Amino acid sequence: MVRFALIGTGNIADFHARAIELVPNAHLAAVWGRGRAAGESLARRHGCDFSDDLDSVLARADIDAVAVTTPSGTHAAIGIAAARAGKHVLCEKPLDIDLARIDELVRVCAECGVTLGAVFQSRFGPGARAARAAVAAGRCGTLTQCGAYIPWFRAEAYYAGSSWRGTRALDGGGALMNQGVHALDLLLWLAGDVRRVSGRVQTRLRPIEVEDNAVAWLEFANGALGLVQASTVCYPGQSKRVEIKGDRGSITLLDDIPVLWEFDDARPEDDAIRAGQGERPGGGAGDPTAISVEGHRLQYLDFVEAVASGREPGIPGREGRRAVALIAAIYESSARGCPLDVGGAAAR
Repeated sequence: MVRFALIGTGNIADFHARAIELVPNAHLAAVWGRGRAAGESLARRHGCDFSDDLDSVLARADIDAVAVTTPSGTHAAIGIAAARAGKHVLCEKPLDIDLARIDELVRVCAECGVTLGAVFQSRFGPGARAARAAVAAGRCGTLTQCGAYIPWFRAEAYYAGSSWRGTRALDGGGALMNQGVHALDLLLWLAGDVRRVSGRVQTRLRPIEVEDNAVAWLEFANGALGLVQASTVCYPGQSKRVEIKGDRGSITLLDDIPVLWEFDDARPEDDAIRAGQGERPGGGAGDPTAISVEGHRLQYLDFVEAVASGREPGIPGREGRRAVALIAAIYESSARGCPLDVGGAAAR
């Protein structure tokens, strides 16, 4: 049994609590939050303790791991404190908004001998898993065009109702760092690392400090080219789309649904993959709460098994750095007005 403390009480926290309840060898022991009313309400719904004292929660002997769901700019600091208290850490996206803080989080968790997992539940969808296997098997051939498209919508009330969303200090970015990071992580997982970008970001319509509209072209390490389009001002919001195209086959995932699945070596299992099966972890194009808990459930199942067996989780902490590094490069490219190597950027 892995006993969790949930650190944070925002919208996504309830998805984590529900996911923990669905995993046989997981138990939610406590919730921490700054706001007592929200925290006590969440704890009551899930039958656990509430505390507004983080140190006391981290000191509890009956807690093995923490799930970090606080504002993005606080993730690394909380994760480091938890690791130093001997707790395993499962952290919502992004691991942090600053690459140096991410590196320190990864380093401290390794030094303390605790497991660090990065939450990217889209990787656990059956469509994403099938796509990963197909690419790894070479069914797409030489990759040529690979991109991610996130035409989402967030009304002004989404930002007005929060003290941290849309801020540079705690959100770190908007349509890319907050909403688009899942699709970019999936793109990198499927197509490989990006070596060069040219980006343009805008704060076009919303009264926020970060971008609500962004585009970038990409040059992958394997030579493929690609595009990223991310927005939170495309009414009414459409499903995120990830495209992997090569000279022998092409895949398009709409959320997790393979709407394009064509290869020059047709196989018997292809029809079943196109049809799909099971609940999908996607959603949230127009409403951040309109997502399935299934992806989180699968990630918790993997994380609990990793902690119990001592293996790495399916998405170890270092994997959480990749999408943030790409986003940082897009931001810096936009600020400088020129293409930029991904390894040369620092998150702002």
